[in-house]
Parts: sequence; structure tokens; C-alpha cells
Amino acid sequence: MARSRRSPPSAGKRPGWQIEPVGAQRARARMIRDLLMIAGAFALASALAGALGAANLGTALAFGQIALAACVVYVMLRH
Repeated sequence: MARSRRSPPSAGKRPGWQIEPVGAQRARARMIRDLLMIAGAFALASALAGALGAANLGTALAFGQIALAACVVYVMLRH
């Protein structure tokens, strides 16, 4: 029994090189910006709390967690 030689549906296309619509590029950029903003809020608030004399690292990270939650709410309300 001979097998037929059919090319896959994506023959001739290079994977990963498809052109995305402009809206998809903007959405991806917005998502990356939002994630960086959330991570930055956590890091900045934790560092600031530590620099301003938080009792220990756990307390500083708690302030970072509060800032992260506030930033997530901001991102959700903005979109």
C-alpha cells in the first residue's frame, strides 16, 4: 500500500513569520506594558518600604503586595 505524498497545509509558509494585524500588535504591546507596570509597582513599593525603614523584609513585601493589588485594579478599570 503506497502512501500519498501530500504537503502539509502550511507548506511554503515559514512558521513564526506570519504578519499580524495592527490591532493584535497593539494588544500585545498593551499587555506587556500592563504586566511591566504591575511588576514595577510591586518592586518599587517593596524597595521604598524597605528604604523607609520597614521592620523586616516581610513587611516591605506586604507593602509591595498592596501596591500590586492597587495597580491590578487600576489596569482592570482602565480597560
